[in-house]
Amino acid sequence: MTSTKPLTSWIDGSGYTYVHEHLHVDLSGGKNDIDCRLDQYDLICQEMRELFALGVRNIVEMTNRYMGRKADFLQALMRDSGMNIIASTGYYQQAFYPAHLAQLSAAQIAAEMCSEIEQGIDGTAMKAGVIAEIGSSRGKITDDERRVFAAAALAHQQTGRPISTHTTLSTMGFEQLRLLQSFGVAAEHIVIGHCDLTDNLDTILPILDQGAWVQFDTIGKNSYYPDSKRVAMLRAIADRKQLGQVMLSMDITRRSHLKANGGIGFAYLLNTFVPMLLEAGLSQRDVDLMLRDNPARFFN
Repeated sequence: MTSTKPLTSWIDGSGYTYVHEHLHVDLSGGKNDIDCRLDQYDLICQEMRELFALGVRNIVEMTNRYMGRKADFLQALMRDSGMNIIASTGYYQQAFYPAHLAQLSAAQIAAEMCSEIEQGIDGTAMKAGVIAEIGSSRGKITDDERRVFAAAALAHQQTGRPISTHTTLSTMGFEQLRLLQSFGVAAEHIVIGHCDLTDNLDTILPILDQGAWVQFDTIGKNSYYPDSKRVAMLRAIADRKQLGQVMLSMDITRRSHLKANGGIGFAYLLNTFVPMLLEAGLSQRDVDLMLRDNPARFFN
């Protein structure tokens, strides 16, 4: 499978999906850190093959045009690893916007997104399958970010593709949801990202109650927030019987995250975090729901 398939078959529902990842991303300029240029093909392909052997069939790749997206890199990974990769279209967040964005209207930004969904990205036939990662700054949504959210809503309404967001350190998630709803997007087509970087149930539960989705997608980033607390929040959501709106991922973004470079690697989610969930009383059915069934529902 590839993301040039018809719009009804973006996700291979026979296996697991990592819903918020980066396979080729370059934020090294904005962060002044070469570690933030993730582009080591052989190492990434090796990890994709390992994930495939563990039952993962899909990676939702969140890197949009101005984050260092490279379609031919993704196409080669699909060819060489067997992994299905869903590409993204959108703009990230204020600090990483290209200068010309300030001159574009929401309609013009939406037209770019629609072109990448309907025609292809980076001069290839690979089409974007998700509007992402659409971000806001820490503790605020700037005017430019608000315009990008408006554009994402327009692109969704034209193409039907879902919207996946970036929250900075788990802030502004509910505000993102309400903003997209104000632009006419139904909650069921919205997933709020990075909900797992702080004690955040007071935001997560209202989002779920609105009918939207949330992602625990920075699993393994214990320097930000310990996985033990992620498990506790998921346990609380399970007790409310709302795991049907939760998806999981790791948000790998750095060379140092790769196993060969001394990091925990992509397989950490399955080999370390899933056993933590099972030990905490979640069932294998719960795991399959978050990693297999929910992504197939949301992205298809």
